[in-house]
Amino acid sequence: MSSVAQPVPDSRGRYGPYGGRYVPETLMAPLEELEQAYAYAQADPKFRTELDSLLHNFAGRPTPLQFASRLTEHLGGPRIYLKREDLLHTGAHKINNCLGQGLLITRMGKSRVIAEKDMERQRLNVFRMRLLGAEVIGVDSGSRTLKDAINEAMRDWVTNVHTSHYLLGSVLGAHPYPQIVRDFQKVIGEEARTQILQAEGRLPDHLIACVGGGSNSIGLFHAFLGDAPVKMLGVEAGGRGKSLGEHAARLAAASGFTGARPGVLQGTYTYLLQTSDGQISTTHSVSAGLDYPGVGPEHAWLAEQRRAEYTAVSDDEAIQAAKTLAHIEGIIPALESAHAIAELIRRAPKMKKDEIVILNLSGRGDKDMETLSRYV
Repeated sequence: MSSVAQPVPDSRGRYGPYGGRYVPETLMAPLEELEQAYAYAQADPKFRTELDSLLHNFAGRPTPLQFASRLTEHLGGPRIYLKREDLLHTGAHKINNCLGQGLLITRMGKSRVIAEKDMERQRLNVFRMRLLGAEVIGVDSGSRTLKDAINEAMRDWVTNVHTSHYLLGSVLGAHPYPQIVRDFQKVIGEEARTQILQAEGRLPDHLIACVGGGSNSIGLFHAFLGDAPVKMLGVEAGGRGKSLGEHAARLAAASGFTGARPGVLQGTYTYLLQTSDGQISTTHSVSAGLDYPGVGPEHAWLAEQRRAEYTAVSDDEAIQAAKTLAHIEGIIPALESAHAIAELIRRAPKMKKDEIVILNLSGRGDKDMETLSRYV
């Protein structure tokens, strides 16, 4: 497997041929403003100090790297470590990016924040948001999934660019969002790298993480990109079948999933699920966070460079993996994370006992209890 230097996008925001900035003229100015504000923040030690303080005292970093002794014994394969992002305040890795962009927003003097959410399948989170004072508006257009919520959020942003900031939650969208979100999530891999060296005295053989837009996985992968022996595996949503419309697998074509090819969606050039005439396809996943037709441009580039491998598991496999982790380790994972666990379960019998795996447990299953209850 090839090794690549830790990439930063070029001046046009590209990772190889992917990425870039494909937006209406009205959004060019706010994106350039964001890019400049981020550059200033990165150069200011006070910004890093304040963010580190929030990550530690509010979010709960560093998160543990737990040796999953029972799962290791149960699978009879490699030594398995879980990066416990599920133990963060709010229950997932997303808070790393929210705090980082939140500090940027205050620096930019914006008074209003726009974000998107799958309301139906994350109703508990919607309630929490409203309790915290957010206004949550349902989207009735299109398939009424995450893609359509992002479309509406971007339309709102176009209308209110002077007062509002669009807090994009994954490594998607127009430059500089993929870089900004990656940089705020790379703390995951930086911590894990230090922790595994302390625990085992060497680097892991495998990194495994689920991939929706791809923020938790790129957050884990980034610190290891220059370490050629470390293999990286991103796990997408195989849904209920391999035909277009039945899954959300953009980079797992080698596994037989159909419909993915490069194109432009919501500001970036990357791999997308498309119909034969170029229309964005509907998708399906039991997991709300993986049900998206595009993938982050850096992941598309890593796949093309063969630095990372991408595969997919089905809804049923993910549900069963969530049950397995709950029964064996006493941890109920988010359905997103359960996809990564399912792929580990599939591959573990072919791994050696002295191999080391780090799996990013990106979130806990509180928000998915209603869905999980239908299968238990």
